[in-house]
Amino acid sequence: MNNRIITDISDYIFVSDTPEKADAIFLPGASFPQQPEYAAALYRQGYAKWLIPSGGISVKMDEWPGVRNKADVYTGDYSSDCEFFTDVLIQNGVPVDAIIGEDQSGHTRDNAYFSRKAVDEKGVVIKSALIVCKAFHARRCLMLYQMAFPDTKIRVCPVHCYNITKENWYQTEQGIDRVLGELARCGNQFAGDIKAYLLQSGD
Repeated sequence: MNNRIITDISDYIFVSDTPEKADAIFLPGASFPQQPEYAAALYRQGYAKWLIPSGGISVKMDEWPGVRNKADVYTGDYSSDCEFFTDVLIQNGVPVDAIIGEDQSGHTRDNAYFSRKAVDEKGVVIKSALIVCKAFHARRCLMLYQMAFPDTKIRVCPVHCYNITKENWYQTEQGIDRVLGELARCGNQFAGDIKAYLLQSGD
């Protein structure tokens, strides 16, 4: 479909960069194994030294929702996004001493800022990083992690979940709801943080 509105929204939401060697890979919380599997593959190829999984239980839920995909492969009794991601990483060849996790965050903003706290406490300096996130979550992740790590060069390396892609999101009600929800949250959910970041950056 050749539609300027769809094209503009698609280009804004679906950030995607070619992987480059970096200090770390950020993993915003979720319950799909595709994220940590891809991050582990990048680690094994030498793209990063550190893996930083993040996430506790969503603020919208009372308990961890369970593995969304490949539950027959990843069978642990997981209680958080971080615990699940850490297990997937280890099962896919990442040594435990390369993982710096945090399991307290309940949404994307805290994924970013709690990850910053975790690496600072570890004494790790991250000058460059990759974010491995859901494709339709890419813009919001980039915005928030860039605010939490303002001096870090960040590239986004997304994975597709729920069969929602840049090319097809507008063809289903689920895709439309997900993407327009992200568009709205990028504009208003973290307005205070974005305003403070922009004003600080202008000093």
